[in-house]
Amino acid sequence: MDRRVVITGIGILTPVGNDLPTFWDALSHGRSGIGPITLFDTSAYDCKIGGEVKNFEPSKEFRNPKDARRADRYSQLMVGASRRAVIDGGLEGWQGIDLDRAGCYLGSGIGGLKSIEDQHTNLIQKGPNRVSPFMIPMMIANIASGLVAMEYGLRGPNISMVTACASSNNTLGEAWRTIKFGDADLFLAGGSEAAIAPLGLSGFGNMKALSTRNDDPTAASRPFDRSRDGFVLAEGAGVMVVEELEHAKKRGARIYAELAGYGLSCDAYHMTAPTPDGSGAALAMTMAMRHAGVTPEQVDYLNAHATSTPVGDIAETTAIKRAFGEAAKKSLVVSSTKSMTGHTLGAAGAVELAACLMAMRDSLVPPTINFHEPSPECDLDYVPNVARERPIRVAMSNSFGFGGHNATIVVKKFED
Repeated sequence: MDRRVVITGIGILTPVGNDLPTFWDALSHGRSGIGPITLFDTSAYDCKIGGEVKNFEPSKEFRNPKDARRADRYSQLMVGASRRAVIDGGLEGWQGIDLDRAGCYLGSGIGGLKSIEDQHTNLIQKGPNRVSPFMIPMMIANIASGLVAMEYGLRGPNISMVTACASSNNTLGEAWRTIKFGDADLFLAGGSEAAIAPLGLSGFGNMKALSTRNDDPTAASRPFDRSRDGFVLAEGAGVMVVEELEHAKKRGARIYAELAGYGLSCDAYHMTAPTPDGSGAALAMTMAMRHAGVTPEQVDYLNAHATSTPVGDIAETTAIKRAFGEAAKKSLVVSSTKSMTGHTLGAAGAVELAACLMAMRDSLVPPTINFHEPSPECDLDYVPNVARERPIRVAMSNSFGFGGHNATIVVKKFED
């Protein structure tokens, strides 16, 4: 269990950019990727805004362009982000890699929602014989992880995590655990989501979970702000190359950071609401710090789950204060990049870990934009509106999901 684990590649597809430099440039300059939804007609919906991935051509992401037509959009995004991670990690060709010890832990909170919707429409309107024979493999939440393995011939462990918005943090953490245990040397780990569909917008909208600030989309996601009115639904994917240290060094890989800690817990409280006292989320954060061998005072930056919901942002603030004690106000800085990307659901953890890694590289904390008047209960340093220069040696990323799933990742600046 003393094997060290590092991150050597990053692949990103998000509403603020389809590559790592564009993504980080937007976040570091406080630019939002939220706008009117264009994927379908939203005139009948209360919420008409979202975070769409723009200028994405699925056929260019697969080795065989025909395979793109047999994949749901969430799988297309996962394959695209994985390809970017492979290129960024210097793994093109996979020379010298034992593919029996290279795997995929890739998750999604919902899976192929649009495929379910489209094929159900075919069933109702045209009859059972017109339902696509590809419907099942298109919609199941594990298929993206399988497709990525097929793209690269990765025969090692392959699991898809489905823990709602904690999914990709769980994939990253379980990749860390499997490598430390010695059962693999390298993973593509992360998550993808493509729930901007009529059914998704209806379901979240009727829960009253979504912002309806349709007249000002870029200001709609406003974590910790007093006037927040719900999250902004977004799509996207984030994938990391997670690798055993000596394996990475042997092939001369660039190392972004050490993946040092992982914590997970369950609120066991409510289907959608977090426990008000923050005890479940605090347990995950405390466990991650313990595994990483760091104290609360040593954590420089926390990328919060903070979705911009009235209840959730207060509960996370309470959890941070519970886990960090005096350090929560004394030394920690917190921000929510969902203020710019919207909420990518099962992809959020990996997307936000990418932000942590870039923040660590550049000693620059991305801001929480649209933060003008804090809620009384939200009283931490949220880096309002403008990025801040700050050396970052230890960063933490939180992801919490419906069902009470909590998952926290800690990364450290790499020291050989």
